[in-house]
Amino acid sequence: MSKTYRYALASKDKKVAGVFAHMGKRFGVDPTFLRIGFVASFLFISWEVLLIAYVAAGIFFSLQRKKEMSMSEYDRLQRPVRGSVHDARTKLDEKDRRMMAIDHHLHNADSDALAREIEALKEEK
Repeated sequence: MSKTYRYALASKDKKVAGVFAHMGKRFGVDPTFLRIGFVASFLFISWEVLLIAYVAAGIFFSLQRKKEMSMSEYDRLQRPVRGSVHDARTKLDEKDRRMMAIDHHLHNADSDALAREIEALKEEK
């Protein structure tokens, strides 16, 4: 199993250096739209500026990947995780939600609600 790096340029679906494939994967957008937008922006911005921006993005992602590769596994695990609490809660099954409710009751003073929650879990078996 190979490690995945946050800033690695995409090796699949790349056309030139993989900048738009990486950005599309990173932002959840089809890279084709980014490429079309890049080509369409030639009408409004000079091609030299766009070429420099493309090369700068490629260099930036490459440098960030090298920096990330030199990080220890501990530092890599300390990175913030994307997603929200709501997102995590909606993906839990019913037993996990109940266990989370028990944990909530343990940290609050409502012992009756805790007892009811434990009894409900026992009855489910």
